[in-house]
Amino acid sequence: MILLIGALTIGLILAIMAIGVYITFRIHNFPDITMEGSFVFGAAVAATLIAKGVDPWIASIIAAISGAIAGMVTGILHTVFKFNGLLSGILVMTALYSINLRVMNRSNLSLPRDSQTLFSQTTEIFTKIFDKNLQGEIQFLGYNISLSDFSAVAFSFILVVIIAILIYLFFKTNLGIAMRARGDNEQMVRALGINSGLMLVLGLVISNALIGFSGALFAQYQTFADVQMGIGMLVWGLASVIIGEALVRTTSLGYALIGCIMGAVLFRLLVAMALKFGLNPNDLKLITAVFVFVALALPGLFQKMQKSILARFRNA
Repeated sequence: MILLIGALTIGLILAIMAIGVYITFRIHNFPDITMEGSFVFGAAVAATLIAKGVDPWIASIIAAISGAIAGMVTGILHTVFKFNGLLSGILVMTALYSINLRVMNRSNLSLPRDSQTLFSQTTEIFTKIFDKNLQGEIQFLGYNISLSDFSAVAFSFILVVIIAILIYLFFKTNLGIAMRARGDNEQMVRALGINSGLMLVLGLVISNALIGFSGALFAQYQTFADVQMGIGMLVWGLASVIIGEALVRTTSLGYALIGCIMGAVLFRLLVAMALKFGLNPNDLKLITAVFVFVALALPGLFQKMQKSILARFRNA
């Protein structure tokens, strides 16, 4: 049960990253590689500030702003300097590796034990709300779960729901609709007099702000930040989006956001199950790639099977 709760919490934290990936890859149809650097950037900034005694909320907001700046630089390289979109992201991601080392002043930064994080603050709040006779445990679905684990998954869920609702409402505004239109038909947007480049830059800013914030939460939950922790996160985010789309089977914005959350949680649970059944942790990236391959291949195979079955019935 502890493994399940931990997987749920990490899945919900990474769901925020998945929403950011959805904005760039689905709404804007832009191959943003920046996110592997901005995820670590957010984690490094938050961990460094919290280690110095800064309030975790302020540290997390600054981490989100840091991610937004990284996304803005990528957007400027592409729209102003006309760099290839993929190359723009690679350049910023590469630069962020050195910047993250500078921010942490080392390759790995652990938070002091007495550091206040968003999760420790939430645990304190839950302790005040629930009966103090619980002795640090709570009954959940017939299992005894530590109050810290329960508060972490509850806080992550509430935070993800709030962010998803805010993103949904934003993309229903005139500005949000213009951004979505830019991804659907850039030529039409330009014909209407909308600054297409600005819409893309704004989308990258919002996306990487969410990714940086997700990195900050991830570092606080794991109580450390590492310069290598962003490797493979792009595949993870894409897998969450693809699995989510397969689950909801619609391109509607609201359902797509729900799908991102469901995909991130489900993907993390699949990885946790693989580890529980004896997968070597060194093979984690390999199994991640296999999951993504299956998520990409299965929908096409199912469609071919359906067409084949329908054709046989028609010919019968």
